[in-house]
Amino acid sequence: MAIQIVMDRNGDSRHRFDPNDAQELARVVQRFRELTNEGSAAVRTGPGQVSQIRSFDALADETVFFPRLVVG
Repeated sequence: MAIQIVMDRNGDSRHRFDPNDAQELARVVQRFRELTNEGSAAVRTGPGQVSQIRSFDALADETVFFPRLVVG
């Protein structure tokens, strides 16, 4: 099972999914597009290491989404 972690002002929400399930994968890809239009995404590349991504990675075990920072 892979997971998408969405950070927000209240903490985070977690969405687990099976990357081998085509219907589930379609929903996850759509969520990825929506969330990256509103912020950025990163995947874990090693212990203590992350890398920003701009396109969906079906092989990533964990993707974290960060909202845009709003100042003012």
